[in-house]
Amino acid sequence: MISRHEPVLLAEVLGFLGNGPGLYLDATLGDGGHAEALLDREPGARLLGNDRDPASLAFAGERLRRFGGRVILSHGTFAELPATWERVGRESLAGALLDLGLSSRQLDDPERGIGFRFDGPLDLRLDPTRGVPAQERLRRASEEEIEQVLRVHGDVAGARRLSRAIVAAARSGDLPTTRALATLVDRTLGGRPHPRRTAQVFQALRIWANGEAEDLDAVLAWLPEAMRTSGVVVTLAYHSGEDRRIKQVLRPRGAAMPRRWPGVAPGAHEGPWEELTRRVVRPSEEEQAANPRARSARLRAFRRKPV
Repeated sequence: MISRHEPVLLAEVLGFLGNGPGLYLDATLGDGGHAEALLDREPGARLLGNDRDPASLAFAGERLRRFGGRVILSHGTFAELPATWERVGRESLAGALLDLGLSSRQLDDPERGIGFRFDGPLDLRLDPTRGVPAQERLRRASEEEIEQVLRVHGDVAGARRLSRAIVAAARSGDLPTTRALATLVDRTLGGRPHPRRTAQVFQALRIWANGEAEDLDAVLAWLPEAMRTSGVVVTLAYHSGEDRRIKQVLRPRGAAMPRRWPGVAPGAHEGPWEELTRRVVRPSEEEQAANPRARSARLRAFRRKPV
């Protein structure tokens, strides 16, 4: 049974993103919950709603149909957004939302092969019309590559041991389903079944299978060009690696950072963004209790400085 998806940190997203009339980008439209609330709250808002998942785009399109011409839908990855923006006229954006999470419909549909709550083919693709299922990609991957994926995108303890087991099972044809992978994780890492640990593995392999890290870099590099002065970007990350990537790219270059930006002189305060969230915003205890899938969300917000 597919659970109802609740938009994460909705009040906080609207609090930062409400920036008056203009064109807004929802780069991961999902079920359309954030988009619908924004369009209801701001009568002068129009929306460019994008998603790489055709099923999500169709679902959200029906939900947003009542807004008529205020909504433009786009199917594609983050890396394809600049071309989409060109096609719709290059209107500077009043705001943009990047929600890097998944919807309950995606996770709980066994045919999609993305989650492990129900058994299904080990696919992991967010767009099933492109690329090949994860079970096929894993057959061609090296142990070293998968170990790095598990460490960087999942913070998985025992990544080396698990990468060996995953690659061996994939090559022998013993990893056809999501349940097979979940069972392998528990057997290889030992101890009692640990859903959060399994979720970290699935998340890491999904990010790898879909090229999500590269896509995130591409959209963050493009956004300064697309945002109008005082336009606001809101990000929702669900993994420390994603959040760190966002923080390092969007924070002003003169801010305290673990290392200096290449090519920037010491003390230079370059960069197009003013940070609105000095500390990451997390869901309240009440929201986490009502929606456990929101517990790892990390919200950041940035405003475009004058050119």
